[in-house]
This record gives sequence, structure tokens and C-alpha cells, in this order.
Amino acid sequence: MSANVPPAARPVITGLGVLSACGPGPGPLAEAVTHGRTGFTEVRRFDATARRTRRAALLPDPLPLGDAVAGVIADACRQAALDEIPGEKDVAAPHGTTAPDGIPMPLLLALHSDLRTGETAARVARTVAGRWGVPGVTRVYTGACVAAGSAVADAAALIASGRHTRVLVAAGHLVEPGVFAAFDAGRALARDGELRPFSAGRSGTLLGDAAVAVVVEAEPAAERRGAPVLARLAGWGRSGDAYHVCRPVPDGEGLARAVGSALARAGVDPAEVGYVNANGTGSPLADRAEALALRRVFGRHLDHLPVSSSKSVHGHALEASALLELAVTVGALRDGLLPVNAGWLGPDPDLGLDLVLDGPRRTATRYALSLNSAFGGANTALLVAAG
Repeated sequence: MSANVPPAARPVITGLGVLSACGPGPGPLAEAVTHGRTGFTEVRRFDATARRTRRAALLPDPLPLGDAVAGVIADACRQAALDEIPGEKDVAAPHGTTAPDGIPMPLLLALHSDLRTGETAARVARTVAGRWGVPGVTRVYTGACVAAGSAVADAAALIASGRHTRVLVAAGHLVEPGVFAAFDAGRALARDGELRPFSAGRSGTLLGDAAVAVVVEAEPAAERRGAPVLARLAGWGRSGDAYHVCRPVPDGEGLARAVGSALARAGVDPAEVGYVNANGTGSPLADRAEALALRRVFGRHLDHLPVSSSKSVHGHALEASALLELAVTVGALRDGLLPVNAGWLGPDPDLGLDLVLDGPRRTATRYALSLNSAFGGANTALLVAAG
């Protein structure tokens, strides 16, 4: 959908379900990120003794991924007031989930791409079908660290274009030995076992468990149902660097284009943005490129624009990361408390960011950005407005 085309309806978030290493639900997640209480522990789920790094943000007793995703979908639908089940479920809807009010609700699912992806997606669909009448997963996104961000952008576009009234987006990632070994072998994991975004001495990222779901809905439909509006998806943008298989374009131009597109779509001036939940993986190169991207977009406003990366607390959840960080950003706007950039050792003079350090910072801002980037140069930017 073009940024110049007026939306048929404004997309809003009416339901949110979260499971992370911080605990079940958005409450423990918000408490952890606003106070910088990290969830990193020694990996005991599998043998990591031969790895350079042996820490991650892990659920103590994880469910199978399909069950975890189905659980947060239930939580999101319940909060969105979609838990009233009619006597007859419509299991023949051609476009995805049929919600209790009879409106088709596509299911967009972000998962890691491996031999089990189709099986996990089918398991989620079967589980949810027994409750909401889901004939199948409409789309599965496997675009690594921007998978869920791409799904949310598509959901917002489907609603803003008038094609759908309501879209369900869900994502999940559990730390497993194969991916952990690949990141460790590629020297992408933090050598000292701490994720330190934008800090001097940062040495890489740490992985984390997460399952997250959101209900994205046309604002008029939410109002008619009396559903809670947690936040509004004011703008969204995507871009591709096509620079390197794993390194970001050094000047941040690709991510800057995604942010600019999100702002343009919303008709929001950069000076109106009051917080950025940055991609901030703790990678020396990626964090520097992101800081340059923000400077390209915000100019002098960046000197007083609060920035933090909630990955420093909950870890990098790969395919689920964008949805988990969207949940953090929504919570920050609702609570008026900005997350802490944990793991801080000292300033990197090349970055020049106004980082949220030491404790939560109060805010009354209306707009916040949630940013994600992936190997291969993919970028997503989601502009969230207070509900």
C-alpha cells in the first residue's frame, strides 16, 4: 500500500499475548525491561559446553513451540474480547480464522525455517481451529529477524487497504542447539555472556525464547465491539540493503529508508517521535550502522530522542523478535515508562545516542518506533501511537 493513499481504516492493536524468559504475560516483560532485569542464564537445555558462549534468555520449562504459540494466541484473542464462542464454528472460511462475530481473520505466522516449520504451523492451526475455527495458516513468514515485523506490516496494510477487518499475527522462537551452534560458530554471540547494545566493549548478541501474538483490527470494528485499543499502528516501512549476506550497509541507509517510509505513511514528523526501541543486537558493526541510520532520519532531534534496545533484557528471539519488541513498545507507551538499555559499560563515541540508562525514564510521548534488521539486509520499522 502506498504511503500516499489514505487508509480505508486505521489499524489498531486490540489483543496481545506474550510468553518470554521474563515470564508469562506482558506484565513480567514490562517489569523486566523497565528495570533492566535481564533473563540470561546458563544454557542447560542442550549441551553447550563446547561453545564460546553458553548463555541465553530461556524459559525454565518450555512447551513445544506450537503449543506455546497457540497459548499466546488464546491470550491475545481473550484480551481482544474475541473469546465469546458461538454455538456453530465456521470452519469453511476461505481466508483464515473466523472470529466469533463471523468476520474472517487471517492468521500470519512467523517461525524459523526448518524441516519442522510446516508441522509446527499446522499444529498451531489445528489447535486454534478447535476454538476459533481456523481452516489453516494463511501465511508463514521465515525471514529471520524481520519475519514478525513483516507480518505486522502486512497485517496493517491488509486492514488499511480495506481488504480485511481483523488479522491475527503470531510468532515463536525457542533456543535450540542447531541455531545456537551456528550463531556461536559465526562469532555472533557475545563473548562475555552479556548483551550490551550501543555500549563500549559490546561483542555480540544473545538468543532468547519467545512466543507472541497480536490482534490487529480496523479501528471502527474495534469501536463497534467495544474492544480495548491498546495502541495504534500509525505507520510501517520496509527496505532491503542488498549489501552483504550478514553485514549491514555501513552508513545505515537501508534502515533509514524503512524508518522514513513508516513516518511518511503516518504523516508524522521525525520530531514527534519520543522513543525508539532499537534493533540493538550488541554487534559492533550493526549497532554503529543503526546509530547512523537514526542520525540520517532524525538529525539534531536524535540528541534528545530516548533510545534503548529491549533485547538487552529478553534476548534476541530471531523470528519472534519484532513481535516481542512491539509488545515492549506498546507497554512503554501505555505505562509511560521507557525500557532500560541494559549491559551498559560506557559510551561509544561514534554513536551519540541518548540511551535510557540506570532506570526507567518517564514519557508522555504519543509516538514510538520499533525497529528490526536481519541478515541479508532486510529492515522493518513499525511506528506505534498511543491508543
